[in-house]
Order: sequence, then structure tokens, then C-alpha cells
Amino acid sequence: MLELEKRSPLAFPITLKNGRTLATVGDAADYLSTLNIDQRERGYWKTAIMMFNNAMREPGYLKIATMNLRSALVYDRLVDDVGP
Repeated sequence: MLELEKRSPLAFPITLKNGRTLATVGDAADYLSTLNIDQRERGYWKTAIMMFNNAMREPGYLKIATMNLRSALVYDRLVDDVGP
């Protein structure tokens, strides 16, 4: 994979407690854009955002970016704490 696009798949899909699934880079970007100021100030969200920015420049970071996104969602209790 040379370049990530909105339709590029995440390293693994993430299903939220509300039933929504984040399966693509576009899904993740859309979700990250909905974070409020309080969430954006939390260290784990800052890390998730930073890693997705890194992945956009270097696709090799996509797996760790996906893992960081899932971790942030777990910390905010938006997914169950059982991993893939």
C-alpha cells in the first residue's frame, strides 16, 4: 500500500457499542472529526490523532494508528474491552 485513501481499510475493523463500525480510514477520520474539545485534550486521543496523521504520511503506521484509535475508544468506554 503506497498511499492511504478514505476507502483504505483499517488494520482491523472496530465496532462501537452503538453498533457503528469503523472499517476504513475515512470512517476513522470522520469519527475523529466529531471529537469535542474535552476529548481532544485527553492524551490518548492526542496520540490516536497523531498516529493517524503519521499513517497518512507513512502507511506503515496504519496498524499502530488503528490500535491507538481502539485504545482511545476503550478508555472512553465506547467499545467493549475485548480486542481482535
